[in-house]
Amino acid sequence: MAEQTSSSIVVDAPSAEVMEVIGDFPAYPLWAKGVKRAEVRSETDGWADEVFFVLDVAPIKDEYTLAYEWDGYDEVTWSLVEGKVLTSMDGAYTLRDLGNGSTEVTYRLALDLSIPLIGMIKRKGEKMIIDTALKGLKKRVESR
Repeated sequence: MAEQTSSSIVVDAPSAEVMEVIGDFPAYPLWAKGVKRAEVRSETDGWADEVFFVLDVAPIKDEYTLAYEWDGYDEVTWSLVEGKVLTSMDGAYTLRDLGNGSTEVTYRLALDLSIPLIGMIKRKGEKMIIDTALKGLKKRVESR
């Protein structure tokens, strides 16, 4: 990944439970702020290979497709296949079992838009997306 933003959170659940929520794309509109629709376009062994998203979270309103690669319950990475406003998006969730029934989740993200933005503003936007996603993921997993 190029220049990226990352953040971590501890979720009170085993990594397998966390990864199951990450991989349940049709449920994203229930917990991932701004995701209006997430539709799996192709999958292998029950894990999504490509997912189409409709996103509406200021300042980004877009429809895009991401390609996913899964490494068991340890990591999932993604990259942009196509988008209207997004020109690049590379990200990852990396899960680390803390040995006490909880998991540290690190989210890394680098994105570019067809709209020019100053680097500092772009990083602030990435940070906001990451923090919102991590908090939503934690709440979704722990409330199951």
